[in-house]
Amino acid sequence: MKSEIRLDIQLDENKVPESIHWTAEDGGIVNDPAQAILLSLWDDRTQDTLRIDLWTKDMGIDNMKRFYHQTLLSMADSYQRATDEKEMADDLRDFARYFAEKQKGV
Repeated sequence: MKSEIRLDIQLDENKVPESIHWTAEDGGIVNDPAQAILLSLWDDRTQDTLRIDLWTKDMGIDNMKRFYHQTLLSMADSYQRATDEKEMADDLRDFARYFAEKQKGV
């Protein structure tokens, strides 16, 4: 079995993202717009994380703050599922709450 997730990024003349669309047909998503992506991949050969962090020039600062806050919470959930280490996941959730308190617009 194979599943495909596709990202389509339209760039301006300076290679700044103007639009981001994604498709995951298995999940019923076809060419849906997004304003930002944070993609992390683990390279087992180099024991390093590879990243793609993109956002459109229309992504507002308040939405970027919300995006990071929600990503931190999501990472805590994923970490707990992957490691079964609830205490560390809760620590990350605590940091996410602290992050939200310090940010305006979150």
